[in-house]
Amino acid sequence: MRKNRVDVITLGCSKNLVDSEALIKQFLANGYTVKHNPEKVNGEIVVLNTCGFIGDAQEESVNMILELVEAKKDGRVGAVYVMGCLTERFMDDLKTEIPEVDAYYGKFNWKNLIGDLGKAYYNDNLAGTNRSITTPKHYAYLKISEGCDRTCSYCAIPIITGKHKSRDMDEIVQEARELSRIGVKEIQLIAQDLTFYGIDRYRRNALPELVERLSDIQGLEWIRLHYAYPAHFPTDILRVMRERDNVCNYMDIALQHISNNMLKAMRRNITKEATYDLLHLMRQEVPGIHLRTTLMTGHPGESEQDFEELKQFVKDIRFERLGAFVYSHEQGTYAGNNYDDIIPLEVKQARLDELMALQQRIATEINDAKVGHTFKTIIDRKEGDYFIGRTEFDSPEVDQEVLISTGNDLIIPKVGHFYPVTINRAETFDLYGEIKK
Repeated sequence: MRKNRVDVITLGCSKNLVDSEALIKQFLANGYTVKHNPEKVNGEIVVLNTCGFIGDAQEESVNMILELVEAKKDGRVGAVYVMGCLTERFMDDLKTEIPEVDAYYGKFNWKNLIGDLGKAYYNDNLAGTNRSITTPKHYAYLKISEGCDRTCSYCAIPIITGKHKSRDMDEIVQEARELSRIGVKEIQLIAQDLTFYGIDRYRRNALPELVERLSDIQGLEWIRLHYAYPAHFPTDILRVMRERDNVCNYMDIALQHISNNMLKAMRRNITKEATYDLLHLMRQEVPGIHLRTTLMTGHPGESEQDFEELKQFVKDIRFERLGAFVYSHEQGTYAGNNYDDIIPLEVKQARLDELMALQQRIATEINDAKVGHTFKTIIDRKEGDYFIGRTEFDSPEVDQEVLISTGNDLIIPKVGHFYPVTINRAETFDLYGEIKK
């Protein structure tokens, strides 16, 4: 193991990543060398930031804990510390089942780790932002709230995160200014529920105002919205998106299902008719908007008729971006306490496969229609014979990319810069293009 080195491993979502970045900043301020998600762990200290959302994520987190414990036994790493959503939810069980971990921390008390190591926790006297950005320097995630007040039947997030807590708007704007100052050109606004922002703190939905203030920051060329909720959606954000050139025409809104039977069972507080109306309004108010959603198959009570309605919904709306997952029976949730998980896993998976095959055809048609068109594109990296970029309709890590050819007679782009790229070929989940001269 390497003395004075900390390896930080982040599992799960971008909200976890922001917490890891804040922790990394504290380690750096205390003189440690830090590696994030190293190919090979060999630190004197290893910190694992876990995910506890659904069964697959929990299994991945537990397996990683066990791997790190083995590495500690073999002398390849020193102390192992575990934090995050899994520990927040199953702290006592983990301490009992895997006692070899040096210490467990939850999602919110991980700051104690610094003090427990005998180091200082720096609050206000850190240079720059309060976190060390681990993404490419031209984009970053910006968390605007924590927690969730929704009561969806299947979801453990409120159990893990507690009630929704909006950050102070001035604080968010100041962080965005600082990110811009250090070279960030694109920010991804994230929260468990963006659309609840401000209701607890300002007694009103303040997301449109926040986005307007962020869009005024010089140097921010793209602002992208992630994790909206359909019930009580703040429609004024569509005006902001339409009027502000640097607010991406992109909305990530988790819908989960469409049949009224399932929406009621899922406790989504919205109807099929209202969902269709909202999505049609989005298309009308923001021409060209790209919609990303997630859907679920196999929730208790889902009939074949419910699933047929879900497929028809996908055909009707033609989402540009769509992901899906099978229902996971989660301890402590409303569904876990009140419903029997009676739909066989093979049925859940077959429905998911059918849904994604349908989406694949739609995505191919949408991409084919982009051939011959030119899009503003940011360059993320060079990979093999291509520079890899994204349009305003593509979020990093989760969406498709644009592969840009290089050659003696072509413009060679710079990472982190924007270029007009003309699409000359399309695949289901990738575009190919050349920089327009």
